[in-house]
Amino acid sequence: MVAIYYHPEAYSMNNSRLMGRNAAGDSFLKGFLKYKSSDETYVHVTDESHKSVFTETFKNFKQTTQTKFFSPDNTFQSATEAGCIYFPGPNISEHSYHRSLFSNINWSLCGITHTTSSVAAMDAIAAWITSPVQPWDAVICTSTAVKKNVEVVLQAEVDSLRERLGITKIVVPQLPVIPLGIHTKDFAYSTEQRVKAREKISTGDDTLVVLYTGRLSFHAKAHPLAMYQALENAAQVTGKEVILIECGWHSNEHIEKAFADGAKLASPSVKVITLDGRVAKNRETAWASADVFCSLSDNIQETFGIVPIEAMAAGLPVVVSDWDGYKDTVRDGVDGFRIPTIAPAPSLAGDLAYRHALEIDTYDMYCGFSSSLVAVHAQKLTQAFIELFQSPELRKKMGDAGRLRATQDYDWRTIIPRYEELWDEQTKIRLAAKKALEEGAKKSGKPLAPLVWPARLDPTIGFANYPTQHLTLATELTLTEPSAEKNLVKLAQLKKLAMVNYANYVFPTDDEVRLVFEIAEKNLPNSSKAEDLLSGCSAQRRPHVLRSLAWLCKLGLLQFS
Repeated sequence: MVAIYYHPEAYSMNNSRLMGRNAAGDSFLKGFLKYKSSDETYVHVTDESHKSVFTETFKNFKQTTQTKFFSPDNTFQSATEAGCIYFPGPNISEHSYHRSLFSNINWSLCGITHTTSSVAAMDAIAAWITSPVQPWDAVICTSTAVKKNVEVVLQAEVDSLRERLGITKIVVPQLPVIPLGIHTKDFAYSTEQRVKAREKISTGDDTLVVLYTGRLSFHAKAHPLAMYQALENAAQVTGKEVILIECGWHSNEHIEKAFADGAKLASPSVKVITLDGRVAKNRETAWASADVFCSLSDNIQETFGIVPIEAMAAGLPVVVSDWDGYKDTVRDGVDGFRIPTIAPAPSLAGDLAYRHALEIDTYDMYCGFSSSLVAVHAQKLTQAFIELFQSPELRKKMGDAGRLRATQDYDWRTIIPRYEELWDEQTKIRLAAKKALEEGAKKSGKPLAPLVWPARLDPTIGFANYPTQHLTLATELTLTEPSAEKNLVKLAQLKKLAMVNYANYVFPTDDEVRLVFEIAEKNLPNSSKAEDLLSGCSAQRRPHVLRSLAWLCKLGLLQFS
């Protein structure tokens, strides 16, 4: 089993700045709820309001049992029941520290890569080395390309720590390669839908429609100039009327104008139609009307690229750059064409990293400068369009091959079981380790204890030098009022004060306070050791009540000596 860490932002398509990770998260969660093998659904939230958002958003995904929500205050019990928590990103380090407050062997963690080029993402990857991540944890890499990138970052961090600190033992999570999935049926468009879609864009069946869908960003997604030039050349050679649909969104007017100016200059005979891809009806129009799909990703922020698979599911031949995850998903000459790319040899762009690290350049500038040094093979790109424009048979052959591949290999019906296999394997590794640790503890006579989170120490440890003395079991304490009842009445009055009741989490129960006061009263006029005052409390509650004696001193109800 697994628990899903849920934050609405990570799984929502209703965002003015719709990103690939949002679409991937939404698609995954719907696929998980539809195809998971377990009847139980565990959902981990950190904000109580997210429960209702989840319930409302996914109410159409009927569950045979009620969804079990849990939050940080009861993570130990519920996470242990689930056995694994899935996070929609790579930052499992922070959560490994959270887990260490309980026990590292009680559940596994599973994350997933999206972009790995951002500072936050690279820092999250590097942090695996120094955080209490365990061998039974995993971060899913969505492509072989991104796995290699992750391994490069990890190795650089390891080399640095070995050089500085001489470390020898390294623990990293598993890095399985599992692609993202799609709901292939969502991209099955009928002839009737195609006719209506073409009517919306005012074109007939003879016109060739090329589609690009995704964020419209020349600096942070895919530079369109090579596509514009190749489409113009192919249109001139074949004599075909060509329409290019760009279905996505521009982040600002400057970028929107840049796209328009680029298309006007490089492909004057190609009609360009821009549709807001954040609108579902526009996406349907784009997919249903298209003959060919094109995506020439050249950006380091891309790691997988879901849209070619969506295009394959729609039965479209695809023309893509030989880049990142496209290398895994698109078979050159079968589903379409992968156009060769070229970039500078390693060690020729260190200045770009330095400028970004020193905050001279923003992340967008860093990505944009890097992508400016990546090129696709212009002649082979043009030739790919020419072949597809000239041959309806080739378009159909490649489209059919792609649709079959998408259905067999990338539908969530196929992908979710691979996730579950991973989670089961993590559980096996964790339980084996747990058994070994328990046997070791039994032999040594030392019980298993949670690890310390060095930067989140118990304040009574981290700031132990601050007070004059420490409250221990041996501390002598006396009732301020020589009557337990009078002290209880006074306590009730004090707890009405805002300056007191804000700290209600640290309060002992009324029954526990009464027991403490009654024991203290019996020992008057002598003082009582803290140990004696706790004699009426359960063993489990004694540490909590012991520290609360300081709170009772703070309120003037007990006096320490």
